[in-house]
Amino acid sequence: MSTERGEQVIIETCYTTVHTLGRKNEVRRLRYMQKDGCFPVVFQKAPGQWTLYLIDIFTTLVEIRWRVMLLIFSLSYIFSWLFFGLCYWLIAYVHGDVDDAEHAICVDNVRGFTGAFMFSMETQATIGYGFRGMTENCIVAIILVTVQDVFSCLLDTIIIGIVVAKMASARKRSQTVGFSSCAVVNLRDGVLCLSWRLGDFRGNHILEGVARAMLVRYVKQPMGSIVMSYKDLNIQNRDIVLATPVTIIHKLEPGSPLYSLGSDDLLGDDFEIVVSFTYTGDSTGMLHQTRTSYTPADIRWGQRFQEMLKLDKSHYKVDYARFNVTTWVPVPLLSAEQLDRRGRPVEGSQSLGPLFPSNKRNGHTYKVNPDITEEVMHQTCL
Repeated sequence: MSTERGEQVIIETCYTTVHTLGRKNEVRRLRYMQKDGCFPVVFQKAPGQWTLYLIDIFTTLVEIRWRVMLLIFSLSYIFSWLFFGLCYWLIAYVHGDVDDAEHAICVDNVRGFTGAFMFSMETQATIGYGFRGMTENCIVAIILVTVQDVFSCLLDTIIIGIVVAKMASARKRSQTVGFSSCAVVNLRDGVLCLSWRLGDFRGNHILEGVARAMLVRYVKQPMGSIVMSYKDLNIQNRDIVLATPVTIIHKLEPGSPLYSLGSDDLLGDDFEIVVSFTYTGDSTGMLHQTRTSYTPADIRWGQRFQEMLKLDKSHYKVDYARFNVTTWVPVPLLSAEQLDRRGRPVEGSQSLGPLFPSNKRNGHTYKVNPDITEEVMHQTCL
């Protein structure tokens, strides 16, 4: 930039620095946790693999897909009708009802397997058309009808319970409580902080919840095995009242695993921050958990979230269109450890000159970031 008076022009690159997601030729590593909170983990040769699912059959049926569950329930009814229908036909065949219709029969109007199947379905579904009915001539048939009635009540109870539990599943409620798509690093009271957003997208408000964050790294051993390491991140105000969206803050201070992490270290570091929010739904009283993860590519250095909350005459307005929108702020391109050694700047201060190198060109001084490389650039909504 040039001026007629030849004055020095200083450009604060903390507003214009472009941070990158990664190197072009870098192989993308598999995430420890997907953004939707699912883990890409497959168990191979687990002890008692199918036995464990059958022992806890209720949880298995709740967790399977709806189409599979409906198929299983339909087949359970059909097979039960066929089984008891076969039993009624065998009773009629042994008793002689199939060939001789003149003697005292066990079940009225049951002369073959089709009639036995129809009587079984009418009995279990309590349809009661009045055409087929049990007589008092065969005690075995009476016992079989009693067993089928008890089995029918038990099967209906199981199906209704599983459907209700599946409809009120915690996974569905957790989809309406979400984290921001990225995390940001900025100054708060002169301290570098890592922060991310949490919001409830439904109208009813969660009054109680606990937030947690964990740093996950994996180390590949010389023999090819992988060892996972976990470190908890201290969070300010773990107990959260989620009436409005909140910003969860982790200070990059001594004792933090990210204390020595700088803006340039994000390009080469390999870690994942797993965050979760455990809460009780006010409508159902069930315990829910929402979780996601942030890799170095999801962390935006020198940015902050835009304000969402506005005060109206009668209520507070929350603009969820800005939930994931960030803006640039002046932040030194140093780690918290280096910043403590040089002295912490005041948040929003324009005197960040010593923390950025400067160049002179055509009689003008420019603030530059020498570590900007030609890599995939991350676009930020401003």
